[in-house]
Amino acid sequence: MSQQQKSKEPNNEPATKLSLDIEHLKSLIALMIDNDLNRMELREGDSHILLRRGQPVVTTLPAVHPANPAVPGQPAGSSVAESNEVLIRSPMVGTFYALPDPESPPFVNVGTVVEPNTVVCLIEAMKVFNELKAEVSGRIAKVLVKNAEAVEFDQPLFAVTPA
Repeated sequence: MSQQQKSKEPNNEPATKLSLDIEHLKSLIALMIDNDLNRMELREGDSHILLRRGQPVVTTLPAVHPANPAVPGQPAGSSVAESNEVLIRSPMVGTFYALPDPESPPFVNVGTVVEPNTVVCLIEAMKVFNELKAEVSGRIAKVLVKNAEAVEFDQPLFAVTPA
């Protein structure tokens, strides 16, 4: 059989390989844009795809900070926390999960009273699910991210009105 004939035959690689064709990449990018994701990572077997968008800009000039800084997933100009609220922030980059599993209710909702040891969510990083505790006593005033949303280090997740 000639080389040309071999190249036209179906690929006999294992089914665990990720497809890297242009249409597949375009659909992944569209998924990122539609869901306002800044990072998407896929692994299957030995294949690995990492897509990022909106890399942070680093500047050496003093930055002018707006009175109400923008938070991903929140409309511009809206306040993250009121002056009497405390923010619970993500301790790592990962995926935010508001519920322990798909059949269970969320760990907390707006109005839930929390103590320092109350688990408020899970952050999944590198296939490890990490419980995040409130570390403050009070009442959940705002949930600032959506379930299964990618979060960045130090990103505000909840606003709590202290007790």
